[in-house]
Amino acid sequence: MNGLTLLALIALAIGIVFAYRAGRIAGRRDARAATPPPFSQAAAIDASAIAQPTVPAAAEASPPSPPLPADAIAGEQARLVAAYEAEAARLRAKLDDALAEQYPLAAFAEDRRALLAALADARADTARYRALVVDFEANAPSTLLGGPGSPDDLKLIVGIGPMLERMLHQLGVTTFRQIAHWTEHDIDAFDAKLAEFPGRIRRDAWVVQARALHQSKYGERA
Repeated sequence: MNGLTLLALIALAIGIVFAYRAGRIAGRRDARAATPPPFSQAAAIDASAIAQPTVPAAAEASPPSPPLPADAIAGEQARLVAAYEAEAARLRAKLDDALAEQYPLAAFAEDRRALLAALADARADTARYRALVVDFEANAPSTLLGGPGSPDDLKLIVGIGPMLERMLHQLGVTTFRQIAHWTEHDIDAFDAKLAEFPGRIRRDAWVVQARALHQSKYGERA
């Protein structure tokens, strides 16, 4: 073996050793890069500092807002007062409407009570008149045709109906002559007795009618 061959073998051996060591160093470096570093509080603080943007000191300590001017305060007070008055007016109008709806009901109830009272009075008067008619029909004298002394048809006098005729018969008045001879005192007395028909004797002029009817029937003055 000559010297050149020996030198070549030595250089090859050195290269193999160098390559082996370089490969091991590169393998350890790759393993460290693949393994994550252990978590630490400092790393968490750094991460939060990166995630949250820093706020300027001027933004954190903003100056207080200036107070409202007097005109603005007065305007707000005026607005509140106007709103209160509008609400009060609305409530008053609503109350007035409720009272207006309630008044017709009260008036209707009052009218109904008055009508019922009037109806009760009318029924009482009807019952009283019915009793009078029954009494007069039972006690009225028979009507006989004849001379001046016989009963006349008093219903021929305007203002005297069947009921009044029976009432006059009950009082003893049966002829035109009797009524034709009534004086003012007699008129007052019979008007008081005929209380259901006040003032009718003078209003219908019974005396004048009785005189005319007597003369027409009997041909003589009463």
